[in-house]
Amino acid sequence: MRHAFMEAMSARLVDAGIATLRYQFPYMEQGRRAPNPPGVLTATVRAAVAAAAKEAKGLPLFAGGKSLGGRMTSTAAAKEALPSVRGLVFFGFPLHAVGKPGRERGAHLADVDVPMLFLQGTRDKLAGLEELKPVVEGLGPRATLHVVDGGDHSFHVLKRSGRTDEEVIEELGGAVGDWTADLV
Repeated sequence: MRHAFMEAMSARLVDAGIATLRYQFPYMEQGRRAPNPPGVLTATVRAAVAAAAKEAKGLPLFAGGKSLGGRMTSTAAAKEALPSVRGLVFFGFPLHAVGKPGRERGAHLADVDVPMLFLQGTRDKLAGLEELKPVVEGLGPRATLHVVDGGDHSFHVLKRSGRTDEEVIEELGGAVGDWTADLV
């Protein structure tokens, strides 16, 4: 929740008029490396969505997250709709483990019934575009893919790209702002 990317992205979204609620999973709060079981993670997502809905009475609500947070948000939404959530936003969806390409971790996305925005770097080792593009295309008009040229899983870009991480944050914030505006 206090990771530099999360703080910068949250600030950028606020600048665009999008309020954010950041939270941590219990394992992170406890300083552990191993994630909690999926049931605990999805219950945490549901609690965060409920807290956001309570705080943002009547405002359009979107859910999502970075990496595991996004995947657990989609997992929760696939099992049962997240109340009042109009769409899901994924910053670096982790489709597979490093060096183990596959699409299994995206199978549940077919059961999500709200629009989804995937923001993915071309150098993301947890979701190569050759695996992710067919998943997104298979979801039809519910899914949108925004590709960040040169971005890795954390959206860092190489110096030789001629871009800065701050410019990437601006790009991501703009993409989220445009996408959410179309849904409100």
